Amino acid sequence: MPSDLKDAVMTTKEACRYLRISRPTYLKYLYARRIRGVKVGKGWKVLRSELDQFLKGDYSYRSYRSALTDSRGMG
Repeated sequence: MPSDLKDAVMTTKEACRYLRISRPTYLKYLYARRIRGVKVGKGWKVLRSELDQFLKGDYSYRSYRSALTDSRGMG
């Protein structure tokens, strides 16, 4: 897959269509951190590569907070 498609930023509507799931299910996965995303304004943005990892069953991510503290040398 070309890197420009892999790194594409997807909206909630696009991600739901890509995963073929409902919006409430998608939001449940975001809040449970099974899918990593960033809240921007009133909506969520997710990289297509994150959705691909989710589809592969690779959703054992660390929380954003622990990832941030580790990257800053605070963890």
